[in-house]
Amino acid sequence: MRLAIASQKGGTGKTTTSITLAAGLGHQEKRILLIDMDSQANASKVLLPNYHQIPKEQTVFATILQREPLTIHATAIPGLDIAPAHILLSNTDIELTIAKDHREARLKNQLEAIQDEYDHVIIDCPPALSWLTVNAFTSVERVVVVVAPGYFELDSIVQLNKSLEEVREYYNPALQLLGFLFTMSDPTINSRTSLKLLRQTYGDQVFKTIIPRNTDVRDAHFNKLDVFSASPKAKVAVAYHKFIKELGL
Repeated sequence: MRLAIASQKGGTGKTTTSITLAAGLGHQEKRILLIDMDSQANASKVLLPNYHQIPKEQTVFATILQREPLTIHATAIPGLDIAPAHILLSNTDIELTIAKDHREARLKNQLEAIQDEYDHVIIDCPPALSWLTVNAFTSVERVVVVVAPGYFELDSIVQLNKSLEEVREYYNPALQLLGFLFTMSDPTINSRTSLKLLRQTYGDQVFKTIIPRNTDVRDAHFNKLDVFSASPKAKVAVAYHKFIKELGL
């Protein structure tokens, strides 16, 4: 499966979900490619200890801006490879807006050459509706939308759904929304109300698995580890393991 992890705004647990899902599948002896399309490059920084030594020509920057093949880097997790991001990806919208080629398919064109080497491809989208997100949506079959507690997070889903519809209409008719993953849940009224509203609005499209707010993930990432390697019995690790089972991967 080719799967994009998306959210219109930052701070929702989108990158954590991308890293943890990819790492969890890697630990299950699957061949996984994680593509980091977020210019903040947080997934790349966690999974590649030498990230700051990697030139932009060996990142997704070269694929999107220079139409070069994807450069793949092995991680410390067996079976998990990553195509890292670069901070200069933040400038891509300017160039792609005036591009005359199939700007929406630059990632797809290069991914098609290598995707058969992997059981699953996971793309960590930028926290914005940009040409990078369009490239990600054009390249995948399914999208998981990550939602955190709060009115603005829920309100942003409307715009994200419109983007999915537009990509489906113009670029990728096979694109499907797999569902909404509620993250950073805690025992507060705000969290309970947000989850209730999400389920009332989107029903069965909301995954049963709820990801709790937990410091174990933050501590693991600080130490350049995934949570399964650092704290496999942590509540958040158990929740993501349950989510992988719910996805049927």
